[in-house]
Amino acid sequence: MGNHNSARRHHLPNRTNGETAVQVPEYHHTPPPNHPPQIPETNRMASLSVPYSHVDCSLRALAGQAEGFGRLAVGGLNGAIYHVTALSDDGPGSLRAGCRIKEPLWIVFEVSGTIELLSYLNVSSYKTIDGRGRRIKLTGKGLRLKECEHVIICNLEFEGGRGHDVDGIQIKPNSKHIWIDRCSLKDYEDGLIDITRQSTNITISRCHFSNHDKTMLIGADASHHGDRCMCVTIHHCFFDGTRQRHPRVRYARVHLYNNYTRNWGIYAVCASVESQIYSQCNIYEAGQKKVAFKHLTEEASSGCIISHGDLFMSGTQLGLLEPATISGGSFHPSQHYQTWTVVPATKELKNLLQHCTGWQDVPCPPET
Repeated sequence: MGNHNSARRHHLPNRTNGETAVQVPEYHHTPPPNHPPQIPETNRMASLSVPYSHVDCSLRALAGQAEGFGRLAVGGLNGAIYHVTALSDDGPGSLRAGCRIKEPLWIVFEVSGTIELLSYLNVSSYKTIDGRGRRIKLTGKGLRLKECEHVIICNLEFEGGRGHDVDGIQIKPNSKHIWIDRCSLKDYEDGLIDITRQSTNITISRCHFSNHDKTMLIGADASHHGDRCMCVTIHHCFFDGTRQRHPRVRYARVHLYNNYTRNWGIYAVCASVESQIYSQCNIYEAGQKKVAFKHLTEEASSGCIISHGDLFMSGTQLGLLEPATISGGSFHPSQHYQTWTVVPATKELKNLLQHCTGWQDVPCPPET
């Protein structure tokens, strides 16, 4: 673990229009002999692009390709292809019918349109829900990933969920190896994505979040000490005017990189009880509310946010605690995985994320 007392914030000069890039020296763990930590070098990026351009070359090329904590998720790689032919809530050819099958499946859509879910749709293990080639919107309720593993959710829209405790995607309890990629989420009664109750090894990438209040919660509440096991990566996402929780974290280790968060209503990122957040090369652009990072104390404990290479625009204030006051620890992602695709936080990255996140009009790849 890093030494809190060694951390200092360094402001890089010559930013215009109230823009500040803030860099905190990276924390390095002590590796085993002959195994130095491997940290990606941003200055070797040949061009600016969103990761995963290769995964659309064939249908199952998504499997096992996530960066970060969800990198092992294979979804329905070893299963048959299931074709959704009906937009009904249930019945033959429906999405719900495919998701309840226990065997591995790669689920694709033969139709476009809106599926109104009358109740949570439970997704069983080893499933890929692949919306490429069609435009599918889920509304009414959301997806529930309960005690499942190896699930990939790709290129869907979630909008208009209603009812008490209704989230767009609810991941709890004890789910693992999950990858949510290239989805658009907005306007749910509760959260857009909630990850709680010891669910771990999850990556959320290339998603667009908008028109919402409590966007993403990681960690149920202060009484759930078992959530200390949780690890989540969020990268290349666009939080577009959502009010708070980008994310809010209890207990978990969370790696944020190359995300763009703008015009929040309360705060951008919140650390609470024992959370460890590594914010790397993200863009934070304030509206009326200027403070990006918030610390909330629960059980006499707050969390730790390390900011490295982030870009703060439009008068954004950091809100970081001084190192001596931080409870909990800090972590570096290289303690858990060796490589990830990260570029410096720039206006070019900001523009890219506005156009290349969320549902995309891409063809369904060939099966082989």
